[in-house]
Amino acid sequence: MTASGKIVSGVRTFAADVTEGFLEITHSSFALIGLTVAFVVIALSARPDLRQAGEEKLMNWLQARQVAVLGMPIEPEASERATAGNPKDLPKEQAAVAFWLSKKYRVAPEPLSVLVAEAYELGARNKLDPTLILAIMAIESNFNPFAQSSVGAQGLMQVMTTVHTEKYQNFGGHFAAFDPVTNLRVGVKVLQECIARAGSLEGGLRYYVGAANLPDDGGYTAKVLAEHFRLRQVAGGRGMPTNPPATLSTQAPVQSVPASVKLPEPASPPANGSSEKVALLSQAS
Repeated sequence: MTASGKIVSGVRTFAADVTEGFLEITHSSFALIGLTVAFVVIALSARPDLRQAGEEKLMNWLQARQVAVLGMPIEPEASERATAGNPKDLPKEQAAVAFWLSKKYRVAPEPLSVLVAEAYELGARNKLDPTLILAIMAIESNFNPFAQSSVGAQGLMQVMTTVHTEKYQNFGGHFAAFDPVTNLRVGVKVLQECIARAGSLEGGLRYYVGAANLPDDGGYTAKVLAEHFRLRQVAGGRGMPTNPPATLSTQAPVQSVPASVKLPEPASPPANGSSEKVALLSQAS
């Protein structure tokens, strides 16, 4: 064999040895990785707590990376906190009411659809016309769930949270006054009590606004009943104008005590009606 042939043969042998060694190392590495994976799987199957901890760390890392890229926190379940629904999923009557209120009060129909559906359910349960409930919300807060009056009435139904604290206990405390559905439920309960106490709808509305023993309620009852009438027409399929309110607040005038203050039985109003109102606020329990 010539010298060049020996060199070629040596190179081939070297290449074959390198290739064989590489394959052995690779095979051993894959086997080691496979054993490691199998061990991890078995360990995680036997210890669900370890698997959960690992998943949480991985998710936290992935979310942290998303926050770094997007520049804001990521909350995949945030939509579940929203008080919103598709108004097209409502029955025809309720959808008509929701869209009409949306146009008149310039409020998105999606959250209104939830409130309308809840008002109809509460109305059926408490033997109240749901359009009356919606009319009170309209006059009290213009469907602003964060509204607050000068005397502390809060939320959609403008309930005096400090007076009716016990009614919020089953909803986690007084902060629930700013949850639209909770405020609606508590407000309906207060309204039902007011009507039962007065013995009539008109009298109940005067109690609700805190004007039971004032000369008049500043037109509050008339406003509610007028809006109630319009909503009943809309619910019945009749067209009604949707001119928006002249102002962003249609609260009862200052001479009445808004938002369902607990009041004593009606009595002849004293000459100084304004001082009587202050007394009612301080004595409410």
